[in-house]
Amino acid sequence: MNKNELIEGIATDCELSKAAAKRAVDSLIANVIKAVKKGDSVQLIGFGTFGSGKRAARTGRNPRTGEAIKIKAATTVKFTAGKAFKDAVNGAKKKK
Repeated sequence: MNKNELIEGIATDCELSKAAAKRAVDSLIANVIKAVKKGDSVQLIGFGTFGSGKRAARTGRNPRTGEAIKIKAATTVKFTAGKAFKDAVNGAKKKK
Protein backbone atom coordinates (compact mmCIF):
# COMPACT_ATOMS: atom_id res chain seq x y z
CA MET A 1 0.00 0.00 0.00
CA ASN A 2 1.31 3.44 -0.89
CA LYS A 3 0.31 6.84 0.45
CA ASN A 4 -2.40 7.40 -2.19
CA GLU A 5 -3.98 4.02 -1.44
CA LEU A 6 -3.92 4.86 2.28
CA ILE A 7 -5.62 8.19 1.61
CA GLU A 8 -8.30 6.45 -0.48
CA GLY A 9 -8.92 3.92 2.29
CA ILE A 10 -9.23 6.63 4.95
CA ALA A 11 -11.52 8.72 2.73
CA THR A 12 -13.79 5.71 2.20
CA ASP A 13 -13.81 4.53 5.83
CA CYS A 14 -14.43 8.01 7.28
CA GLU A 15 -16.71 9.27 4.50
CA LEU A 16 -14.34 12.15 3.74
CA SER A 17 -13.25 13.67 0.48
CA LYS A 18 -9.85 12.50 -0.74
CA ALA A 19 -8.59 16.08 -0.26
CA ALA A 20 -9.63 16.09 3.42
CA ALA A 21 -8.14 12.64 3.99
CA LYS A 22 -4.88 13.77 2.32
CA ARG A 23 -4.70 16.82 4.61
CA ALA A 24 -5.23 14.58 7.64
CA VAL A 25 -2.54 12.10 6.58
CA ASP A 26 -0.10 14.89 5.72
CA SER A 27 -0.77 16.57 9.07
CA LEU A 28 -0.20 13.30 10.96
CA ILE A 29 3.11 12.73 9.19
CA ALA A 30 4.25 16.34 9.71
CA ASN A 31 3.40 16.28 13.42
CA VAL A 32 5.18 12.95 13.99
CA ILE A 33 8.27 14.29 12.21
CA LYS A 34 8.20 17.53 14.21
CA ALA A 35 7.94 15.69 17.54
CA VAL A 36 10.64 13.12 16.77
CA LYS A 37 12.95 15.85 15.41
CA LYS A 38 12.52 17.68 18.73
CA GLY A 39 13.57 14.52 20.59
CA ASP A 40 10.08 13.55 21.78
CA SER A 41 8.41 10.24 21.09
CA VAL A 42 4.92 9.79 19.66
CA GLN A 43 2.97 6.93 21.21
CA LEU A 44 -0.19 5.71 19.51
CA ILE A 45 -1.69 3.16 21.90
CA GLY A 46 -2.40 -0.10 20.10
CA PHE A 47 -0.30 0.89 17.09
CA GLY A 48 3.22 1.78 18.18
CA THR A 49 5.76 4.38 19.18
CA PHE A 50 7.87 6.61 16.96
CA GLY A 51 11.09 7.91 18.49
CA SER A 52 14.71 8.73 17.82
CA GLY A 53 17.98 7.09 18.76
CA LYS A 54 21.68 7.67 18.39
CA ARG A 55 24.09 5.73 16.21
CA ALA A 56 27.73 6.11 17.23
CA ALA A 57 30.49 6.98 14.79
CA ARG A 58 32.20 3.88 13.45
CA THR A 59 34.63 2.58 10.91
CA GLY A 60 33.22 0.84 7.83
CA ARG A 61 34.65 -0.62 4.65
CA ASN A 62 34.15 0.46 1.08
CA PRO A 63 32.81 -2.77 -0.47
CA ARG A 64 34.39 -2.01 -3.83
CA THR A 65 37.93 -1.27 -2.66
CA GLY A 66 38.02 -2.69 0.88
CA GLU A 67 39.35 0.66 2.08
CA ALA A 68 38.44 1.68 5.66
CA ILE A 69 36.13 4.69 5.84
CA LYS A 70 34.83 6.75 8.76
CA ILE A 71 31.07 6.83 9.19
CA LYS A 72 29.79 9.83 11.17
CA ALA A 73 27.53 9.55 14.20
CA ALA A 74 23.86 9.94 13.29
CA THR A 75 20.43 10.33 14.78
CA THR A 76 18.15 7.51 13.70
CA VAL A 77 14.38 7.09 13.62
CA LYS A 78 12.86 4.16 15.46
CA PHE A 79 9.41 2.60 15.36
CA THR A 80 8.35 0.04 17.92
CA ALA A 81 5.12 -1.77 17.12
CA GLY A 82 2.52 -1.94 19.89
CA LYS A 83 1.16 -5.19 21.28
CA ALA A 84 -2.23 -4.89 19.55
CA PHE A 85 -0.51 -4.25 16.19
CA LYS A 86 1.83 -7.22 16.64
CA ASP A 87 -1.08 -9.45 17.67
CA ALA A 88 -3.14 -8.36 14.64
CA VAL A 89 -0.26 -9.11 12.29
CA ASN A 90 0.40 -12.49 13.92
CA GLY A 91 -3.28 -13.44 13.92
CA ALA A 92 -3.72 -13.58 17.70
CA LYS A 93 -7.30 -13.47 18.93
CA LYS A 94 -8.46 -10.89 21.46
CA LYS A 95 -9.18 -12.11 24.99
CA LYS A 96 -12.51 -11.12 26.53
